[in-house]
Formats: sequence, C-alpha cells, structure tokens
Amino acid sequence: MLRAALLRWFPALAAGLALAGLAPAGAHAFEEKPVSIAADDWRPNEDDRWLFDLRSGQYRLGDGVRGYQTPQGICVDLGDMVLALDLAVRIDKKLRRATGWVFDERRSLLIDREAGQVRVGSQSYAIDATAIRDTPAGWCVDLDRLSQWLGVPITVDLSNAVLRIDAKEKLPFQLAAERRARAAGLRPQASFDLASLPQATRPYQAWATPSVDVVASAGVVSDRKGGSYTQGRYEIFAAGEALGQSFDARLSSNDKGVPDSLRMRLYRTDPEGRLLGPLHATHYAIGDVSLLSTGLVAQGAPGRGAVITNRPVERPDSFDRTSFRGDLPAGWDAELYRNGQLLAFTSPNGDGRYEFLDVPLQYGANRFEIVLYGPQGQIRREIRQLQVGIDSIPPQQTWYWAGVAQEDTDLIEFARHGGAFRRGWRGTAGIERGLDTRTSIAAYFHSLMIENVRRNYGEAAVRRSIGPSLLEVAGSYADASGGAGGGKALRASWLAAFGETNVRADAMRGWDGFVSDRFVGGITGLYSLSVDQAVKLGRTVVPLHVDLAQIDRASGASNLQASGRASLSFRALTFTGQLDWSHSKAPGGPDPPDNLTATLLANARIGRVRLRGEARFALSGQEADTRLAVIGEWAGKGDAEWRAELGYDKGLARGRAGLGYTRRFKALQLSGFGEVATDGSVAASLSLAFSFGPKPAGGGWRVSSEKLGGRGQVMADVFMDDNGDGIRQPGEAALKGVPLTAGNAFIETATDASGRATIDGLEPFRPVMIGIDAGSLPDPYVQPALPGVVVTPRPGVATRVLLPMTAAGEIEGVMIRDGGNPIEGLALELVDAEGRVRATALTEFDGYYLFESVAYGRYTIRLAKASAAALRLDPALAIGAAPGKAAPRVKLGTVALKPIARALAAGATASGEGSSARGPPAEGSGGPS
Repeated sequence: MLRAALLRWFPALAAGLALAGLAPAGAHAFEEKPVSIAADDWRPNEDDRWLFDLRSGQYRLGDGVRGYQTPQGICVDLGDMVLALDLAVRIDKKLRRATGWVFDERRSLLIDREAGQVRVGSQSYAIDATAIRDTPAGWCVDLDRLSQWLGVPITVDLSNAVLRIDAKEKLPFQLAAERRARAAGLRPQASFDLASLPQATRPYQAWATPSVDVVASAGVVSDRKGGSYTQGRYEIFAAGEALGQSFDARLSSNDKGVPDSLRMRLYRTDPEGRLLGPLHATHYAIGDVSLLSTGLVAQGAPGRGAVITNRPVERPDSFDRTSFRGDLPAGWDAELYRNGQLLAFTSPNGDGRYEFLDVPLQYGANRFEIVLYGPQGQIRREIRQLQVGIDSIPPQQTWYWAGVAQEDTDLIEFARHGGAFRRGWRGTAGIERGLDTRTSIAAYFHSLMIENVRRNYGEAAVRRSIGPSLLEVAGSYADASGGAGGGKALRASWLAAFGETNVRADAMRGWDGFVSDRFVGGITGLYSLSVDQAVKLGRTVVPLHVDLAQIDRASGASNLQASGRASLSFRALTFTGQLDWSHSKAPGGPDPPDNLTATLLANARIGRVRLRGEARFALSGQEADTRLAVIGEWAGKGDAEWRAELGYDKGLARGRAGLGYTRRFKALQLSGFGEVATDGSVAASLSLAFSFGPKPAGGGWRVSSEKLGGRGQVMADVFMDDNGDGIRQPGEAALKGVPLTAGNAFIETATDASGRATIDGLEPFRPVMIGIDAGSLPDPYVQPALPGVVVTPRPGVATRVLLPMTAAGEIEGVMIRDGGNPIEGLALELVDAEGRVRATALTEFDGYYLFESVAYGRYTIRLAKASAAALRLDPALAIGAAPGKAAPRVKLGTVALKPIARALAAGATASGEGSSARGPPAEGSGGPS
C-alpha cells in the first residue's frame, strides 16, 4: 500500500519541483506524454512498475527512481536519475535530445534519439529499439545501457527495490552526500553552549617536554648587481611547559647560519580569567612580550619585559583599531584580509617579523585572515574574529593592563641591531571601566623613550554608543619636567554602520610641541575619513573602500593622501585593485610632484593551477616603483606541489623566472627553488621543515611535517562504553576507524587499531569541541554517548580526551491534533538527560516521526517552540523515552496535542487527561515524564 501511495505521490512532487525551479533542466521529463510501443510490443503497465531507492554506500540519493520491468531487464526514468545524481543534463523531449556533461565538464553527453546515437566524451554508442522506451513519466532507459553511458556500475536488487552504485573512485554525488551527512551530524552540535559540555583539562606541569618546529634553508646566489655569495638560515621554535607555566622559545640565525637572536617567554593564558587569584588575570608573561597601543600616545611595541592584563584574550588594543604581529621567516610574504578584502601586504622586517599596525576596524563583525606565503609554495592561514559594537562596551566591568619592556630588543641577542633611536625601556598601565551598556571610560599612564628622551604621559578617553555607531573622545597631557617638553593632544574617532555602508572618521591634533609614538617627525595633526560600501552588480557584490587622509607638520608642510580599493570575484577568480595618490605641500619653494601608484592583486584557479599575481605600477611621481610578479602553484603526484614564478622589477631593470618543487613526507617537508634573471643572475635554494615532539601517549617521540610547536594538540581515545560511566574500563573495546571533528570543521583524522587519534593544528587558547563525526560512522546503531568534549588547547602540548561510544536505537511515534487529524511538519526536539538538544525531527504527512541512531540513555521529546507557535499547539509536551538493550526501538504510539486556546481554557485539568495530553507510556521507557 505504501509503495502504491508513493507511486501516486512522486510524479506530483516532481512536477511541483520543476514548477518551483528546484529541479534541474531534465525535470520536465515528469510530464505525462503519450506512450509509444517498442519493437517488442511491450507497453508500460502497473504490474511492471517499480519505485527504487538509489543508494551509494550508506547514503540514499534523491527521492526515488521510477522504473519498469521489461523483457530485456530493468529500465529507469532518466529524469529521476538526473535529479538523484544532480547531473548537468537537460532533456528536450520535443527535439528528442539530452545534452550536458557527466561528473566532469570534460566528459560531455549527447543523447540524440533522432540520429540513434549517444556520444559520451570521445566515445559513441548506438541506440537500438529497446534502449530507451517512452513511458507516461518520460524516457525509461535500459539500466545496462545507462551504466555504460554514465561510466558507473549500477546494479539492481529487486527483493529490496534498491539500485546500488559502487564506483572505485568517489564521484561528485557521493562526495556531496558525504558533505550533507557530515553537515547533518554537525548541525545539532552548533547550537550547544560550550560551557554546558564536558570539559577536558590538562593540569600544568613542572616540566612538559616541548614540541619543536625546525625550518632550515641554504642557498647560492650569483647576482650581477650584488655579487656572489652563499647563505644559510635556520629557525627553531619550541613550546612546552616549565615551572607550572607555558613557555616558548625561538632561536634564529643570520644569513651565515650564525645564531642571531633568542626570544623566550614564560606565560599563562586563561580566557576565563582565573589567574593570580583576586587579580582575575587572563594573561601574564615575562620575557619577549608586546605592549599595548592606545589612540594618542603609544603604539604596540615588542621587546623584553613583562605584561599582565585581565582584558579578554581576543580584545583589540583600542576600540577602532588593532595590530597584528607574528614571526615571518626570510623569503615569506604576508597578506591581511578583512571580511574577504585585501587590506595590506608586507615582507619580513629585519627582525624576522611581520607587522600590520593600527589596522582600522569597522563597526560590527571584523573577520581578519592573515595569509602567509612561503618561497617554495607554502601557505599558512590565521583567522581572527573581532566584534565592534555596543557589546564591546562591558557594563560594570573593569579591565586593566600593565606592561614594561625594552623596545625592539630580544631577550638574548647575539649581535646588536640598529642604532639607539627610540631604543630603551618603556612602560604602560591602564584601566577601563564600563559605566553602562553604552558608555565606558579609560585612563592610561605611559613612560616612553622617544628620540632618546624620557617622556611621561597621562591619557584619558570616554566612549559612547550612539545608535549604530561608536564615538570616542580622548585627551593626553605630556609631563614637561626634565627638559623633555610638554604639550597636549586631543582625538575624536567615530565608527558607524548604515546598512551596507561603513564609515570611519578620525581626527587628532597636538599643541605646544606634543611628541608621542603617533606624533613624531614634527606632526601636529592627523585627519582621516574612510568609507566602505558593498555595491551589487547583478548577482555580483563588489566591496569598495575609499580613504582620505591629511597630515600636518609644525614646519608648515602637509601631506594629502587618497586611496581607493575594490575587490571583484568571478567563481574561481578574485581581483583586488588599489589606487594610491599623495600630494605634498612644502613650507617654502615648489611643491614636490604628486605620487600616483596602482596595485593589483589577483587570485585564480585554472584547472589544477592556482595563480597569484601582484603588480605595482608607478603612474607618476618619484617615489613610486613598478614591480610585477605572477606565481603559479599546482599539485604533483602524491603529496607534492610545484611552483612557478615570473617577475619584473623596473628599479633593477630585470625580469626573473623561477621554478620550485615541494614534497611533503609524513615526517618532513623538503623544498627546492631555482631562479634566473634576464641580466644573467642566478639563484638556487633548498629548504627543510619538520617538527618533532613527544608522543601524546605511550612514550617516545614522533616526527611530523605538521607544525607541532606553535599549535595545540589533542589525543582522543574512542571506546565502546558498555556500562555507560564515560570511563574506559578493562574489557571495553577500542574502536578503529572512527572519524573525528574539531569544532564545526571536518578533519581527515580517524582512530587507529588502539582507538586513538591525534588532532594537530588547533588554535591555542581557543575552546574547541572535539567530537565524533556521527554522519560518517559505518554502523548507524553505534553512536557517540556525548555530543563532544570541550578542550582549550595549549601550544606544544597534547590534551587527552575520552570519547565514549554506545549502542543506539530508535524512537518513533505519531502526532495528531485533538480532533484526530495528523500534524504534518511539526518540529520535535530530542533532549538528553543534561538538557541538551541531541536531534530534531519533522513529522510526516501522516504525523509519523522517527529519531534514528539514538544512543542508549534517557531522553525527553518536546515541541520546538517556533514550530508549536506556528501551528498553534500547546508547547507543554514532554514524553520520556529510554532506548536500551532490552528495548532498542521505542514506540511511543499516537499522541493527541491540544491547540493553544483549548489548552489555556482547560487550565489545570489538562494535566489529568493522561494520554490525550501527554501521550501513552513509551514502550521500553519509564512512561511519560
């Protein structure tokens, strides 16, 4: 009866999808057409009609495939197969042709019934009289012929009405099914409050052997302009624990392989603010640290010293700007993106760092991505999320910050760098207080060494949220004692968001010779205005950015700057173009010429090749230069990658071409690069990168090509929890091949024969939920006992988590209205004993619902509030169910739900109506709860 009902229902659904524009081009094949008689006089009839499930492995594809039993075998509806496999095929029944491509754009498909021919790529097949039959639904294609044309084996199981596809390689529809299954398994977890989940912590130790990252390179250069030389560099980074604290150390050399500097830091970081007792610090450190930046006086500066703060770990230095710093080896480049738009790019400075200072923030969400490009094709990405808005002003909270450091000085230096300008000890201390949800105040004290003179400052600021904007007004006063000069300065900054338009205005002015990190070189005034606007061009969104800025100096000189930037994306192609103009005014004599430069960055993927191009053009002026570079990268065999580079530098009057090869092994990464120039210069280099550290379990060491020192690690134990206590007992079996997740990301990690797996590359000090990818488990009746375990990783050390598995069952029932009509589309939630929503389900047309793969335990089924409100049903429903070994399948029977109006009128009597209000006792459960 169900099969007959589906046969009646399916054509109507398909027609509805086609009318709604949800079906592919072949969907119109579901229209009823006259039936023709084949050469063997076979006619479609109800006795020969089938409705098949199409399956690939554990996944069900589409909503069913219609077919018929013919004298030659089974034929299936071509339109149904197009829908189920999501093929780019269009069926034109008037022209009796089907065109498109199958699984690969290079594998074109043409079915021409008038010509009696099928072409698939470069192959041709003849269409005989029984290959394609006309049925009321459309074209019914012989299953064997369709398998041949599609190039995948399709077998039929008539006893179960199933069509199976078993391909050697995963095809697009299989990969899509896996992605949907993973998404379905992750979606319920996304709503979990991490604080409510089990937490796995690793106590600090007096000594934890560090994990070490090593990068070494050697090169030979014969430069026609700079001479010939050899160079060798290395960087060693280690992270572990000592004296109950985290520590890291970085040893770097110069170009001759001689140790140049050693940076070391001992620190603790706790996003929950549980450090140093009543101080409630979130971070403290001694060694190589970075100091705080403020709006009027101090810029962030690295150096050897100490810091302490209770500010949130992800909090920017100031409300309208932030800074990014990090280590960048020689030969690497760094790009900074905000919300997908390129903001800046840089090369390493003399200290082997990248710096993006005073990066402006927009009102609202700011998603920053720092992309690091290595000389042999390496790519690293760092993601930072910053929120600017009313929520960034904490009411009735007090934040403090204090630090002292010797500017731009590493803890241990083997050679002195640079001169004495602005080199010395500096300190900053500050406090910020939220007065209410819209207003906060801040005060800072600074002692800085600027131009070899000690200067002391006081700085205060008031911040206020006004509608969709934030306004900050700040002032600073410099101490005039000691002959250092005094002065004062004011600043006003405004951030606003109006729909798709973001505006930022900033004005700073100094008087009486005020000098600070932001007022150097005789600067007396800085004024800027920037606008970001997203413009829609058809279906394409183009982010536009415009900047205007003016700098005034005490000498009377001034500089006016303007820049415009736009980003454009077309599928696999992204362009970012920027135009920069500057005009300088001299206090006496003629003004220097204007500078105008254009910069273009392009990222594209053409087939297997990923292209990245950078160009800088000098359009006018004396300071600008012209440089071009195009880099192509593509994957080789195995874990190998090639890199080709072309470039031109007008200042050096030469072009260059290079070729590199990188091979990633399990234990290391090896790269080679060679380059020639048009003037006869040549260069070659070889680099080696690997990491080593202690094994998370069992003792010994492991060597890996993945970075272990600068990232967090987790070692997960997955086992069958027979007694349900969450602790692995002797005799409880380890589970092999279980895929894991980290947050909402799918990772290519599964447990080994001992039930263990290591997850590397986690963001330090950022809580992440480690769980099991339930959508990819081979056995649906074995499921995770917990949604996951939350870990806050620490660099260089591994945290151990236990992930118990348990047998699973099912819970089913029927929901009807009080009058007896079934309820369709009602959202139900399955809530575990801890109050977490573990799964959701929708009732079908007859009110039936089913929760599959439910781990053994006690649960409550309740109505989703939004769904109950939309259907005007009483949300006060709670049905208990406890699938277990004795009763793995719980049948809750039929439950009648009252409408809201009647429920309110019934009042207290509703609770006494038994099964009509709460449902019958559950089979295998303790009855309703």
